[in-house]
Amino acid sequence: MNTRLSSLIQPLTQQQPALTASLIELAQINSHTLNPAGVDQVGQLLSQRFCQQLDCDHQQISLPPYQLYRTDGSVMEHPLGHLQLFKKRPDAPLQLLLTGHLDTVFPVDSGFQQCRWLDDYTLNGPGVSDMKGGLLVMLTALSTFEQSPQAQQVGWTVILNPDEEIGSPSSAALLAEQAAQHDLGMIYEPALPDGQLAGERKGSGNFTAIIQGVAAHAGREHHLGRNAICAMAEFITSVDQLNGVREGVTVNVGVMDGGMTTNQVPDQARCRFNIRTRITADEHWCQQKLTEIEAKINQKEGISLSLHGHFGRSPKSLDTAHLALYQLVSTCSAQLGIPLQWQATGGCCDGNNLSTAGLPNVDTLGALGGNIHSDKEFINISSLVTRAQLSTLILLTLAEQAERWRRTR
Repeated sequence: MNTRLSSLIQPLTQQQPALTASLIELAQINSHTLNPAGVDQVGQLLSQRFCQQLDCDHQQISLPPYQLYRTDGSVMEHPLGHLQLFKKRPDAPLQLLLTGHLDTVFPVDSGFQQCRWLDDYTLNGPGVSDMKGGLLVMLTALSTFEQSPQAQQVGWTVILNPDEEIGSPSSAALLAEQAAQHDLGMIYEPALPDGQLAGERKGSGNFTAIIQGVAAHAGREHHLGRNAICAMAEFITSVDQLNGVREGVTVNVGVMDGGMTTNQVPDQARCRFNIRTRITADEHWCQQKLTEIEAKINQKEGISLSLHGHFGRSPKSLDTAHLALYQLVSTCSAQLGIPLQWQATGGCCDGNNLSTAGLPNVDTLGALGGNIHSDKEFINISSLVTRAQLSTLILLTLAEQAERWRRTR
């Protein structure tokens, strides 16, 4: 690394104590997706820092509520926190879209709300790597990049959305809209457990099945009832049997409920399930199989099944443009002495959304850690600095090669 780059990147090590303190503060604010007050508290703290450190334009955007189906088929709406959008130099030659999410998977009543040190280098806490650590990596890299004269070659937009952990249903349209206006994407999801980058990603669809049966007294008139739970059990079994039939397709039934009491034949049942797909053609196959299963259940006397949901994220494949960007990241990491490669993963994120919208992106530029989505989630605390150094070098390299990376929009 040349002296000029070293003088810009090396001093980031001095920010380690402040970054650690900021991470603990953010992580100990509960920002579960369905806790909009907590999500907004995190968003407001970060907005203050983004605006102070980056001197950028800022918008706080309200999103439509998240909709869930009750057992009786009615829709329940959950309000969401605000989306935070920051923008600088929209007329610069190269336009970058950087994204991250404010929400976590840990509910307000979860027992996992505090941070604790596992050792001198490892911090355990809710969202420390997924992805409050990544948000600090992004902010630190942009702040450092803005000190360079090369920054004038790059305009950037930052989106911090409040609903990524539920598939970005309310922010998806804005992500797609912004993707069309930019040349490249940088997303601050945590690195894979071994520190490497996620490459190809599976697609994902979330679905709800609702069955209406016929209620009856379980003792006197059991024969007049039509048991919605039993019909749902047959549906779930049929859906689960799709696993292993088509390469790369997995189905997971995650929620099931129904009925009110044991002395009544239950007339309502609901299940929610997720499907992961390897290629776009898998979506059509899955829809066809679901239609066949639905028709079979609906042939039962007194039973009515309805399916809701869709594939919200298509698979992310690595085309030529993606591979070129990944190679740039790998080259930059090698300059810092930590060479990175990429590998396929079954997880999905907003990188899928941006890729579907035509925007080449790298989506695991955040912190190093592991055991995400569990009370064992941890972060390698030094990665706040090392990954900020990597992103800074990526930004500087893109600025120097601005003309190469511009795409027709």
